Amino acid sequence: MFYAIDILGTIAFAISGVLVALNKRMDPFGVLIIAFVTAVGGGTLRDILIGDTPVSWMKNMTYAYVILASTIFTVIFKSKIDYLRKSLLLFDTIGIGLYTVVGVEKGISAGLNPIICVSLGTISACFGGVIRDILCNEIPVIFRKEIYATACIVGGFSYFLIKKLPIDIDIAFVIAGFIVILVRLLAIRFKISLPSLYKD
Repeated sequence: MFYAIDILGTIAFAISGVLVALNKRMDPFGVLIIAFVTAVGGGTLRDILIGDTPVSWMKNMTYAYVILASTIFTVIFKSKIDYLRKSLLLFDTIGIGLYTVVGVEKGISAGLNPIICVSLGTISACFGGVIRDILCNEIPVIFRKEIYATACIVGGFSYFLIKKLPIDIDIAFVIAGFIVILVRLLAIRFKISLPSLYKD
């Protein structure tokens, strides 16, 4: 289950990276690079922080194949995507939900404190997007007032509460990932954001 979630997160983030790169009208190599760093950037940082090296995508070529296939698929079918911004938003949101629980699981496996586990989940979910936005000359979403990293934190802590219930651990991870996605989508739908430090 954990591996399947990791692969699904990789696909979602790779697609979001491709959509951003296509919006910026990058060449094929640029599109592939943005897809790659979006998909594995956060996970790479997470693995380095906990000393799990070589990092995941270097030990398992499935990640590279999945990113390549996702990139080709998105480029081929980009004309079928009517609402590019909505598609980007959806895949980015799915990505942070899935990668949050992957990061939390990695922290638990390393025997870390729950707070650190949630931090690793947030890093896994957000920092691929940070690298993507910086390379695409955008202010990263995590640094704006949108509910983004906050959704990851809520979902991460919810896992530790849910696992106290008499349910299967895999179901607890799925619910926690869904909570991240739900919080993010509700924040967008109802225009909920963090308070601004600046006057309009």
